[in-house]
Amino acid sequence: MCYVQRATLNVLYMTDTISKSTGIISSEIYLDHQTGGHPESPRRAEALYGLAGKLLAGPGRFVGLAPVKAELSQIEAVHTPRYVAALQRFCRSGGGPIDRDTLVSPASFDVALLAAGGLLRGVDAVMAGEVSNAFALVRPPGHHAVADASMGFCLFNNIGVATRYLLDNYSLERVLIVDWDVHHGNGTQAMFYDDPRVLFFSSHQYPLYPGTGYLSETGEGRGRGFNLNLPLPPGCGDAVLERSFEVLLEPLAEKFKPQFILVSAGFDGHWRDPLAGLNLSSAGYARLTGRLLQMAETYCQGRVAMVLEGGYDLMALTGSVEATLRTLAGETPEAASRDDQAGPGPGGYSPELGPLRELLREARQLHGL
Repeated sequence: MCYVQRATLNVLYMTDTISKSTGIISSEIYLDHQTGGHPESPRRAEALYGLAGKLLAGPGRFVGLAPVKAELSQIEAVHTPRYVAALQRFCRSGGGPIDRDTLVSPASFDVALLAAGGLLRGVDAVMAGEVSNAFALVRPPGHHAVADASMGFCLFNNIGVATRYLLDNYSLERVLIVDWDVHHGNGTQAMFYDDPRVLFFSSHQYPLYPGTGYLSETGEGRGRGFNLNLPLPPGCGDAVLERSFEVLLEPLAEKFKPQFILVSAGFDGHWRDPLAGLNLSSAGYARLTGRLLQMAETYCQGRVAMVLEGGYDLMALTGSVEATLRTLAGETPEAASRDDQAGPGPGGYSPELGPLRELLREARQLHGL
């Protein structure tokens, strides 16, 4: 038995397995952030809204969760009130380019509140045991937004808001943020750079926008050592990312023992994406998701919540998100990605290739692994 409603997709399954399900946060309202022909366009939300409808209407362990707007106090826990007020005024006055990369429309401020609130809804559902894990298919994305400015298509730092919410509202002491977007999550890094309660791990292509994310950026003050960047050259492919999880992220997680894992899930590292070139695949993203689930089961009762960041080729985006969701819901990565239309792509490099081996070795040394 199920029902689907406009603006938010919801499914109720008449079974006793609802507590072992994956929450999907999706809404037609995310289309109202109008950006014209910009790469971060409403077509992304439209495609993923359709995917969510397909998954929620079919057999499986998926539950639709209604996004709610984040409260201003929750946004201002990581953003300055002056910036929040200025963004609201700019949108309400008609919008336009707010920085050199980012466009907003009159509805964008309210949609951005719903984007941050969508991830908060997923976090609450996971913490309450309503679902095992969750994926917030929201826009605009967030990981470039800094405390006092928009940046890189991002208005509010959705994952930063959720991290602060977990630390303050649930009194957690250790939150792991994994950012596998092809661009470095500079805004998220800056928000928690001196906070030992947050372990930030970012794998990203370098050189590439925004030009941050060096190995040497390891945190400062009490947060030194709690920030790990892996700046990768173009063309790496799935094997390099999987190896970095194995030799860097998993040993760090063993030392840190996170109580919750948040993921900035950008899919612009896919081999089809027009903005970058890491040569990743949907199957590769599914395998990374499987590794995160194993870590979560080991350290934090399976608590994982993901939020959408980049991904600008619609076939690659929908295929990768579907493979990720199916893996979250308990399918093997191989089964989860079997219907991927984009395919494996041109492949990549071996992680044992000289420069890549040295990069991983240096990262391990910096963090005492």
